[in-house]
Amino acid sequence: MQRSGLLSKVALFSAPRALAVWAPLPIRLIVGFGFVAHGYAKLSRGPETFGVVLQTLGVPMPQVLAWLTTLVELVGGAAVLVGAFIPLVSVPMAIVLLTALFTVHAQYGFFSVKFTEVTADSIKFGPVGYEIILLYLAGLAMLVVGGPGWLSLDTVLRRRSR
Repeated sequence: MQRSGLLSKVALFSAPRALAVWAPLPIRLIVGFGFVAHGYAKLSRGPETFGVVLQTLGVPMPQVLAWLTTLVELVGGAAVLVGAFIPLVSVPMAIVLLTALFTVHAQYGFFSVKFTEVTADSIKFGPVGYEIILLYLAGLAMLVVGGPGWLSLDTVLRRRSR
């Protein structure tokens, strides 16, 4: 009996069910925007430039994969932003993230923010670890499992088909 009393007190601090359906929205917005921003940066510099980076890392077919990565980030990010086809676009997005994790970020450890030098005039930061990659993967996983939420294209299309 005491346990259920504790659970009911904890439930007081939980979001009401009516608000919970909106929980995916901020995750969709930041994950979608992050991917679109990275894809746009690659596109604006020219995917060929990113291809040189991939070649330096020893990735096979660097120019082809540079274009594919750019498209995955742009199209996948846009789909996540509007809440459309998330289980489908999450697979190539996760592949892009895992590739970045294992080819670049893993060697720098967990933390994304590392101070290498702090002086009275400035702060110098070190290489970025894999912390943000894991957050993006967790966001995608949450959206696949929990759905895109009420304000999403998938939800609108589902309502219309009924």
